[in-house]
Amino acid sequence: MKKSTLLTTLAFAFVMLFSLNASAQKFAKLDKSPLDIAYYRTDRNAPPMAKVIYSRPQLNGRALATLAPNGKVWRTGANEAAEIKFYKDSKLGGKDVKAGTYSLYTIPGDSEWTIILSSDTDVWGAYNYKEANDVLRVKAPVSKGESVEAFSIAFDNDNMFLAWDTTRVAVPISQ
Repeated sequence: MKKSTLLTTLAFAFVMLFSLNASAQKFAKLDKSPLDIAYYRTDRNAPPMAKVIYSRPQLNGRALATLAPNGKVWRTGANEAAEIKFYKDSKLGGKDVKAGTYSLYTIPGDSEWTIILSSDTDVWGAYNYKEANDVLRVKAPVSKGESVEAFSIAFDNDNMFLAWDTTRVAVPISQ
């Protein structure tokens, strides 16, 4: 009788062990356009004045104009629309921006890009972009530099820089 109870308990434990493994969480593979964050600070130890959360698509032999077509609203990265948070009232491209969180869209062009802050947040891509929800639009000139494989955003004390392939866009930023 005791042997039968022990075998039943072991069989039950064995079944439970395999059923737990069968329903274990499935994790996604590494994203091809990894998420990144860029901070705007006056120096390394200063509190942030702004931060951008964005995904970094790679060229992988493709043309920039194919991935971010001129004249079309782009999510400024990959996957979800890039998100920019201003910790204090600031200026972007010389225009006032209230503290808060916005989606960061761009419209690429050969000689200038339009930078857009939208009140729509937590959105996938630019598929549901609504111009009516624009909070700010500024234009920034395009320059050329060394080729950058992965789309990148960086700050210095005076500018937010967007770089991909040989395209560079500098948007003045200040508090």
